[in-house]
Formats: sequence, C-alpha cells, structure tokens
Amino acid sequence: MNTQTLAPETTNFSDAFKPVGHMGFSEAQIADAIDLIRGYENGRRMPPHRHEYMLREAITKSDFPYLFGIVVENEMLARYRNAPAPWEPYTKKSTLPNFNVHYRHLVQGLTGRLPGVSEKGEYLVSPKPVHSRVPLQVAKKGEQFDISWEALINDGMGAFADVAIRYADAARNTEYFDVTSLYAAVGGPNADLFGAPIVHPDGSNVTNQGVLPFSLDNLGATLGLMAAQVDALGNPLGIRGIHVVVPPALEIAGREAMTSALKQWVELGGAGGPLPFPTTNVLPQMGLQLHVNQWLPIVDQSGNRNSTWYVFADTSHGYAIEFAWLRGHETPEICMKGSDKATPTGQPLSPFSGDFATDNVFWRVRTVTGGTQLDPRLAYAQVG
Repeated sequence: MNTQTLAPETTNFSDAFKPVGHMGFSEAQIADAIDLIRGYENGRRMPPHRHEYMLREAITKSDFPYLFGIVVENEMLARYRNAPAPWEPYTKKSTLPNFNVHYRHLVQGLTGRLPGVSEKGEYLVSPKPVHSRVPLQVAKKGEQFDISWEALINDGMGAFADVAIRYADAARNTEYFDVTSLYAAVGGPNADLFGAPIVHPDGSNVTNQGVLPFSLDNLGATLGLMAAQVDALGNPLGIRGIHVVVPPALEIAGREAMTSALKQWVELGGAGGPLPFPTTNVLPQMGLQLHVNQWLPIVDQSGNRNSTWYVFADTSHGYAIEFAWLRGHETPEICMKGSDKATPTGQPLSPFSGDFATDNVFWRVRTVTGGTQLDPRLAYAQVG
C-alpha cells in the first residue's frame, strides 16, 4: 500500500488542532487546517484514501470545528473587505448603537452676508438657523443554508470554502442594492431624494431632477444647476458635483465625455456650410469621477433605466445619502448551529456531525444595516 509520511508537526493529527494555551491556534495549525479543508487542492499530494481518513478523523476532534470556523471566517472577511464598494466615495458611512430609530440633524444658517455695524452701533442678531432632521434605523438581513453530512464527506468539504466566498459576495451585493435603492426606485429616481421640485426636510422646495440625456454638454449643464442651489435662507451653496453615477449602458459615453481632451463643435462657415471647430474639453480637468453602478437597471425597472444618470456632490459639501451598520457588527457574521446530538456518555458531538433528526450541518449569515436620504441639494438626477 502506498502511504506518505506526514510532516513531524502533524504526525498525530489529533494534536495538530489543539489550541496553543489561551492564545488560540498557531499559524502552523491554521495552515494545516486550510491544507486539509481544501481537499480538492490536496497540497501534500497524499493518496485519496489517506486524505479521507485524515478528514474523518479531524471531524471527530472537538477542536477542529473551532479552527475550521476561524479559517472560513477569515476567508469570508478577507473577501468582504477586499471587494470593491463603488458607492462609498459619495455615501456617508456611519454606525448606530442599537435598533432604535435615530435622527440625523440638518442645520443651515450663519453663513450668509454679514451686515454693516455703525460706530457705537449694536450688532444685530443673526437670522435663526433652519433646523430639520431625518430618521435612520438599521435592521437584520440574512439567511441560513444546510449541507448533508453525506455531502460533507463525499465533497471533501470543498464546497465550504466556496460558501464563505459566496456569502461575502452576498453581503456586498446586499449593501450595494440597498445603497442604490436610496436614490433609485422601481419607477426611476427615488422620490424621497429627487423631484421637480421635492420638499426638503427643512420645508424648502428643491429642484434636483431633469430630463436631459447624457452628453458632455448636459453633464456640464447639470453641474451648473447643482452649483446654483441655495440654502433655506437663500444663500448660495457653491456645490460642486464630482461623482457621476451611470448604468452600464452609459459607461462608454461617460468615459468619452470625461476623458476626451477635445470636443467637436459644428458651426456655419462663411459660405453657410458646416465648419468643424475643435475646442478643449475642460471636464477632465475638474476631477470628476465616473461610477458605473450595475445595480441601477435592477433597482430601476422603468423604461428609462438605461439612460437615467446621477451626479453627487463633492463630500466636502456634505452627503445626499447615508448608510449605517450596527456598531460592533460592521462586517457580516457567519456561524454554525451546534449539534443537538451527544454520545452515550453524554458528551456533545461536533457541529460537523449534524443534527439529531437529519444529520444536516447548518450555517447562517447575518448583516445589520440601514440607510436614509439626507440633503437633496447635494445630488441631481437626469432621466435621459
């Protein structure tokens, strides 16, 4: 029989997964667990029957499920943290301490022109700032899945590594969908943020929605409309739009408009014929950032879903939307259900042995998030 000797540190497999003191598992133990879990890679090139024996032995050890949990959780969190979140540059991120309704307070005022004061004259009282607030609350989202004990053995647990990655992606996709839903809806731009006009939380009427199709000129016009917004007291805000969000169908047009050095005009020549007249495209000099949101045509089910585009302000002026996590739970949680089986002597069995009724092994993923609209003056939607 062809056998292969294990490395000295793993000759006794039951000892290989014992925690080191009170400091948890060593790097060598975690590396051994990863090598065993990823049976389809079989890094030690051991014969299949040897690998299966090692796997069966590991499942019966009380320490292995905890080590396995560390491996899966680390892989999931690494995937989650490394996944790009294109919505973050134009979204305020925060945390909430509990599930209660919290409020974001919006204050405008004290930034207008100062009146003159005569000699020995009295300083006048400033107009009272305008105060408003919007609610914000987080809620749970998640799901559970189960794998039969037979499938766990037959598959060499290779599916588990894939499950961790998939649920990390699911958490990111859920966040992206929820953030997109703060400014888009089934019928087009979200009516809680956009309108012509929309009532601001402070009571002002704000127009921040139009019908211009995406083009270089219309992008410039939209930036001008945002810059012309005023606060509740009529003072100009000087908002600079910088984040341009488009659906995938407008990606090419967006990149052409924001990266081309020249733009082409056609004017009448002296004889009345067309005369091409190139001029400099200044948009690339303004630091605009293009964000392609794949979830826009999913959230927006209107006939204009592929031609509706958005502009968000530079974050130095504030945020139009906010997205929050439950404090202390800023990353997804993945956990196992403990087995309800025990040995005849009363000792609990590993979660990997499954439940009493079906032998199924259960896992669950959870994320706790919420969002709200803040200031409609800091965003603009164009239904092209």
